[in-house]
Amino acid sequence: MNRVMSLEEAVRAHVPDGSSLLLGACLESVIPFAAGHEIIRQRRRDLTLIGPISDILFDQIIGAGCVSRVIAAWIGNVSAGLAHSYRRAVEDGVPRPLEVREHSNLSLGLALMAAGVGSPFIPTRTLLGTDLPSTNPDLIVTENPLAAEEPIVLVRAVSPDVAVFHVQKADEEGRGHLWGNLGVAREGALAADKIILTCEEIRPASELTADPNRVLIPAHKVAAVVECPGGAHPSPVPGYAERDHQYFQDYHRRTRTREGMEEWLKECVYQGGGSS
Repeated sequence: MNRVMSLEEAVRAHVPDGSSLLLGACLESVIPFAAGHEIIRQRRRDLTLIGPISDILFDQIIGAGCVSRVIAAWIGNVSAGLAHSYRRAVEDGVPRPLEVREHSNLSLGLALMAAGVGSPFIPTRTLLGTDLPSTNPDLIVTENPLAAEEPIVLVRAVSPDVAVFHVQKADEEGRGHLWGNLGVAREGALAADKIILTCEEIRPASELTADPNRVLIPAHKVAAVVECPGGAHPSPVPGYAERDHQYFQDYHRRTRTREGMEEWLKECVYQGGGSS
């Protein structure tokens, strides 16, 4: 089945208001910025964003008023520090109030793994001694049936409606080659109901199946394939592009105020401009 479509078509068809989205599953690399910007342009609302070390793409979507909840381990600007829009949303409810369900990187991976294997939770000792279970209802401290004197944490499964991945290569049927750090991409792909793949280039199926170890997930879970060269800029894409450090610095400087964020969105997303 040919699943190729434009980015606009993919978001319009598969990311309705109220969706839960996994983005940035590979940590600091291959973050699907182009897909995130299309979500902003289509003015989606009441989204739940899911991700581990979620760099400035989360901040951008939050700053555009698209998000009501985040399930994440960290949100910020990796090379510059704070994520200004995220902070405004949490502290002041600007541009809208934001519910935060905080995880560690490991517990978020376990939550996705649980969904991927069809389990309601995964038990673990991680997070014992921290305050995360007291603030996140998806982390349940309970009695350990195997050792009553030691409590255990049940990490509730997290199943995104849609996972968006940027990959180096994909074919028309939905096989995608992902190189470099996988982060929680494999767990997230199995946990999600459907997947949107953006890719640097579409290649023949024979080329991808000749190197099957790099195929990320079963093609039947992929709802859309979008050829989108540079679709992860400014994050790095192993084999294709280095990280654009200046973009992150410029974004940090320009979005310190709400007015600056609105101007950045107008120039760099709605009008399709650059970072400076």
